[in-house]
Amino acid sequence: MSVHDYVETFAGLPVHRWDWGVPEDPAAVAWWINDDYGRERLTEVFEEMLEVTGEGGPVALIVGDWGEPHRQPFPVGLLTGNAGRLGALRALFIGEMSSEDCEISWIRQGDITPLLETFPDLRHLWVRGSEGLVLRPVRHEGLRELVLQSGGLPATVVRGLGACDLPAMEELELWLGVARYRGDADLGDLAPILAGRPMPALRRLALRNAEIADQVAAAVAAAPIVARLRVLDLSLGALGDAGAEALLAGQPLTHLEQLVLNHHFLSPELAQRLVDDLPGVTVDVDDVQAEEEWGRYTAVSE
Repeated sequence: MSVHDYVETFAGLPVHRWDWGVPEDPAAVAWWINDDYGRERLTEVFEEMLEVTGEGGPVALIVGDWGEPHRQPFPVGLLTGNAGRLGALRALFIGEMSSEDCEISWIRQGDITPLLETFPDLRHLWVRGSEGLVLRPVRHEGLRELVLQSGGLPATVVRGLGACDLPAMEELELWLGVARYRGDADLGDLAPILAGRPMPALRRLALRNAEIADQVAAAVAAAPIVARLRVLDLSLGALGDAGAEALLAGQPLTHLEQLVLNHHFLSPELAQRLVDDLPGVTVDVDDVQAEEEWGRYTAVSE
C-alpha cells in the first residue's frame, strides 16, 4: 500500500466514509471518520457514527485527520472512554492520512498501550505516524495483526514491542524508516522479535522501509523466527547486493510462500539469483531503484 492513497478495504471489509450516508448494513463496512475536513468536530462525527452503527459500534474503524495531527496526538481517550459502546470493535487504523493531509513523519501519536489494555477483542491494529509514539510491554491474547507505519520508528517502540506477550499474533509489519526521522532502532532492538519470543504464532514478518535493510537482511538470515514464517517482507527499503547475498548464504528460505523485496537496489544478477535459488517461492523483486550520488533511499521517509 502507498501513503499517497487511501485503503479501499480494511480487515476484509469495504471502507465506508462517514459522510457517504448510512450503508445498507452498518456492520458490514469499515467506518472511516475524520474531523470533518478542518472543522474540528471529530467527537461529533464519532457520535454520529455510533448512532447509526448501533449497539456495539463499528466492527472496523479508520480514523483519518483528527485536527492538527502535526501538533496534537490522536486522542486515545475518545475510544477508551467509550469502550462500553465499542464492544464490536475488532479492527482499528489510526492516522490514515495521505501525504497531502500530513506528511507521515509529522503525524503525532501518543501511548497506544491503553488501546490494547481496553479492547481485549481487538484483532487488527494499524497506526501511521511515530512522532511521540509509545508502546509499553503488554499481554494481549487476541491481537493477530499489528502494523506500525512510519518514516522512522523509534527504538523505544521496537523494544516495547519485543517485551510484549502476543500469543495470537500472526502478522507483524514495521516500517523502520530512517535515522533522520527518529528511526533509530538497531539489530539489538529487533533481537527479541527475530528470536520469536513475543509472538510464537507469527507467520508474516515485514520489516519494511528500512534504511538499514542490508543489516536487517543479514540478521534475518540467521533468525530463529524465519523457520516459522510463510511470508518474509523486506520491501520499500535500501536493500542492496550485500543484503541479498546474506539471505542466499543464510538459513534455507525454501519453505516460504513469499519473499517480498520490491523497491530495492539489487543488481540484476543478484535479483535473478534469488528467483532462481527459490523456485517454489514467489519472489517479488520489482521496482528496482537507481542509487543516487548521495546514496540509497527508502520509499517513505518524510
